[in-house]
Amino acid sequence: MRVEVLGGLERRRRWSQDDKARIVEETLAPGAKVTEVARRNGVATSLVFTWRRQAWTSEQVVPSFTPVQIAAVAVSAEETPKLLPTVDGRVRSVAAAGTGLIEIDLGNRRCIRVDAHVDPEALARVLDVLGRR
Repeated sequence: MRVEVLGGLERRRRWSQDDKARIVEETLAPGAKVTEVARRNGVATSLVFTWRRQAWTSEQVVPSFTPVQIAAVAVSAEETPKLLPTVDGRVRSVAAAGTGLIEIDLGNRRCIRVDAHVDPEALARVLDVLGRR
């Protein structure tokens, strides 16, 4: 049995972000065990799990952008509405483009259509609520 005696006041250790990242990366290697990595670095296992959770959460919060394509289509009254294919395979009418209709595809078969006169604050609230689901 090994006993370690600490003299003086015990203080909390401060870990740099680089040290935390290095230790978390060690635990992500194939076949690595968190308890062994923690023991080898002199860190409590629960602290390593906390750092892993924080690293995973910070990766998930990163804002991302979605590519948008804007196309101007002129439709005369004589023309019949043409159908345009979209990226997801659904078909949309070109006639909607002339009315200022905005279509926001949220994925999972959810779509919001608003016209040019939509209240921006109300739309922002709706998108905020739907974005959390």
